[in-house]
Amino acid sequence: QVQLVESGGGLVQAGGSLRLSCTASERTFSSAVMGWFRQAPGKEREFVARISRLFGRTFYADSVKGRFTISRDNAKNTVYLQMNSLKPEDTAVYYCAASQEYSVNYSQYDGWGQGTQVTVSS
Repeated sequence: QVQLVESGGGLVQAGGSLRLSCTASERTFSSAVMGWFRQAPGKEREFVARISRLFGRTFYADSVKGRFTISRDNAKNTVYLQMNSLKPEDTAVYYCAASQEYSVNYSQYDGWGQGTQVTVSS
């Protein structure tokens, strides 16, 4: 059983925008927190953004604050990541996952999907 599926990645020029989607199972989406992470070749998986289930409270990595927006549609069991003003350093595979903790550590998240590739050209 697939717990969640990421989509919406692609190739975009620097300064452009993409919207990523993550559709999760009912059980996965019921977790306290849904988060977005990214991983580039040779680098550790890093936190991007999270959003809570109860009140939709958001938190962002400093590297994306002001450019990315995380949101959720509870009726669709879907979390989104709107990415604006993209930079080449945003290039990575983007993953979503669930946690019972308000964490920025990927080891505290579960239910990882296959990821969606985001490539930003200069």
